[in-house]
Amino acid sequence: MFAGWIAYGFSNLLWPVLYWVARYRRGMVRRNLTGSFPEKTPAEIRKIERRSYRFLSDIIIETLWLATISRRSIMRRMRFSNPEEVAKVLLEGRSISLFLGHLGCWEWVSSLPLWLPEGVVSGQVYHKLNNKTMDKFLLHSRERMGAECIEMRGVARRVGQLTEKVSIIGYIADHSPRRHQARYFVPFLGRETPVLTGPEKITLKYGFEAWYLDIRRIKRGIYDAEFIRMNTEKGVTDQYFRLLEASILRQPEIYLWTHNRFKYARRRN
Repeated sequence: MFAGWIAYGFSNLLWPVLYWVARYRRGMVRRNLTGSFPEKTPAEIRKIERRSYRFLSDIIIETLWLATISRRSIMRRMRFSNPEEVAKVLLEGRSISLFLGHLGCWEWVSSLPLWLPEGVVSGQVYHKLNNKTMDKFLLHSRERMGAECIEMRGVARRVGQLTEKVSIIGYIADHSPRRHQARYFVPFLGRETPVLTGPEKITLKYGFEAWYLDIRRIKRGIYDAEFIRMNTEKGVTDQYFRLLEASILRQPEIYLWTHNRFKYARRRN
């Protein structure tokens, strides 16, 4: 559809509009950052804040780009540093639950099937949008590289259907639960934060291995993702949030701060 320099040229125009003109969720982002980094000065918080909006603009553009980007280009831009490790597990007939967060370009992780052995079912759990046009667009984009989108409400049933096949199922598991679901809390970015435990329950029920995907931004439009094995006997959800927190602390500007992820969280003593 367009070359990288055009794409990021649009992003350069978009971020000041989001930040300075529309002031898109500025209060939310400021509260999230201040609560997550109480040791930082207001100037340091504002610096991360501005960088996060620059990155948010890039994510919007990269999500649109996913609809037309070539396989060759996305494999150059979204790199997986150790795919042979998960390939070995999959070739041995063991399926994998892959945990990731709203970190880096999570949308481009849908290109993972290009790095996996043939015959492996690659699925990604998603939340259906109310806007049918946008939902259809995102489904098309996310499935272009061979991944299957699994609607959140039917994930347990679909994973159960895949038990006879070798599969890798991706969960973006850092969503905030609804109030009535806020039963399990973990230490996360300075708060006791309620989290969803469904992905762990499905993982254990069907005997999947649990891995975390650690995404780094190398430079603009270039990402590297490393697979990290988790221990299913030691609390997958807790391990996941510890790993995700470490990733965020390393590059806070590439996390999605515009969501009200801590609305039911409790300040740690």
